[in-house]
Amino acid sequence: MPLVSGTEIFKAARKGGYAVGAYNTNNLEWTQAILEAAQAKNAPVLIQTSMGAAKYMGGYKLVVNMVKDLIESMNITVPVVLHLDHGEYKDALECIEAGYTSVMFDGSHLPFDENLKLAKDVVEKAHAKGVSVECEVGSIGGEEDGIIGTGELADIDECVQMVNTGIDFLACGIGNIHGAYPENWTGLAFDHLQAIADAVGQDVPLVLHGGSGIPQEQIEKAISMGVSKINVNTEFQLSFAKATREYIEAGKDLEGKGFDPRKLLAPGKAAIVKDAIEHIEWFGSADKA
Repeated sequence: MPLVSGTEIFKAARKGGYAVGAYNTNNLEWTQAILEAAQAKNAPVLIQTSMGAAKYMGGYKLVVNMVKDLIESMNITVPVVLHLDHGEYKDALECIEAGYTSVMFDGSHLPFDENLKLAKDVVEKAHAKGVSVECEVGSIGGEEDGIIGTGELADIDECVQMVNTGIDFLACGIGNIHGAYPENWTGLAFDHLQAIADAVGQDVPLVLHGGSGIPQEQIEKAISMGVSKINVNTEFQLSFAKATREYIEAGKDLEGKGFDPRKLLAPGKAAIVKDAIEHIEWFGSADKA
């Protein structure tokens, strides 16, 4: 199946009361693992790159070609969206031209009027090519590619204005953060999430960033209230690192040709497959392809 935009997938998730996982990829093995898990669970999936990860892998065009080629070589039949995560304006436009089927323009760190103006331009250019658009109101806590947020609550009127630009899904701050959650984290602000959902309308898919480390019961409650896209990155990175460390600490890299990168990286890849399958089940997107 060719790459698809996120518009219909997330509308269906919003209507169906489930969420589609948005999993960051960082290399070939990461991408293979995400695709393998989605195919195994017959689930639609969104593969996304941060600006930094795409640069690390060789650029946006390389990422597009890699994902397309893997879909073909792995006989992937479930819908796959290729998305830019937390993109600056110029990167969003570059990804639209490179072949990404969905982009996030993150102007949450800008004055709101400027965020809104640039969002409208990205929407116009993206929709002309059938590309879906995500934008953010109320910066998400933590750091993502140099964009730092304190986990503020999104302004409801600003959420409405942003949705009126024609974006396809809305990322809104509800107390969530990127990276590991501190011990004193008080949880998601569900009253605020409900107020946002009521204000923007029941058909607008909402996005939960910082999905790593949020308790399952809070994720499930957020999904029931309109969250249709959940971003996961840190959790997979930790699992990959743990599996790789255990392989090396067990001395397996010193056995025969255990140093071969294909063997060295295999435990980490397997850990991501396991985690992705688990998250697909949590999010309720199994058998929704």
